[in-house]
Amino acid sequence: MKHLLKLFLSFLFLSFSIFVFAQDKTETDDPSTNYKTAFALVNANKANEAIPYLEKVVKTTSAYTAAAYSLLGSIYDNDHQPEKAIATYKEGLKAYPKDQSMHYNLGLAFFRNKQYADAETEAVEAIKLDPKHTNSQRMYALVTFHQNKRVNALLGFCSFLLLEPNTPRSAEAFTNIQSILKGGALKEDGINPAKISPKEETDIKLLNMCIQVAVTNAQKQKLAGADLLEEELKSIFVTADKIIEKPEKDFFDKFYADYFFKLSQSGNMSSFAKMVSEHTPLSGALGSWVKSTERGF
Repeated sequence: MKHLLKLFLSFLFLSFSIFVFAQDKTETDDPSTNYKTAFALVNANKANEAIPYLEKVVKTTSAYTAAAYSLLGSIYDNDHQPEKAIATYKEGLKAYPKDQSMHYNLGLAFFRNKQYADAETEAVEAIKLDPKHTNSQRMYALVTFHQNKRVNALLGFCSFLLLEPNTPRSAEAFTNIQSILKGGALKEDGINPAKISPKEETDIKLLNMCIQVAVTNAQKQKLAGADLLEEELKSIFVTADKIIEKPEKDFFDKFYADYFFKLSQSGNMSSFAKMVSEHTPLSGALGSWVKSTERGF
């Protein structure tokens, strides 16, 4: 009987110890534990339960704080709470202004909320921090397309395809390129549109016009397929670079217009047009050119 009582007391003590340990772990202030708990909850489709843990982490300065801001913002964004998502990312960027993923996530939140001009700003910041981040390049193309900046979007999609030439998203990007060349435009239905100067508005109109001119001239040559695309793109790359000639160049001028003008003069336009239209991997002389050619911003 005494033996059974000892076993019962031992079991009770062990159970109590486990309960106290679990309770302490739940209420811990350790950023690592809280972030990992939140991450596990999100993966278990219990995102709302992860919020209190992440709110504790973002009040700290640790190796997990920036990631906690990003995860917390994504929870709000996925829950269709764009204002909370945007506010969370902005707060995070005050502390971590060079966090590439947070700039991208903020841009994505703006994009989903149809704040296309703001999304463009964040896409640019994300690209500056990681020029080879395919999602940022794709987002830049899409948000400029929504603002009817058709040359910006065209060069954005071309840039994306240099990084991701043969995936389902590549086919989608080529479809968007074809739409732009045929005169297609997405309705600029974003909220809080950016205020642009008359000079900037004129430049956008001139750039958009150069697409129509390039397409018309290429079609007069009775070309088809990749040959037609090559002629259209080369003409646009050359003309766009001339239009944006100015003493102080901005991000688009340096990173996109200057770069694709160099491509138009490199002898690799035929390979580029085939890669874009046929969704083939980047290789050969074109691949070597991309590797060796620097892009400024």
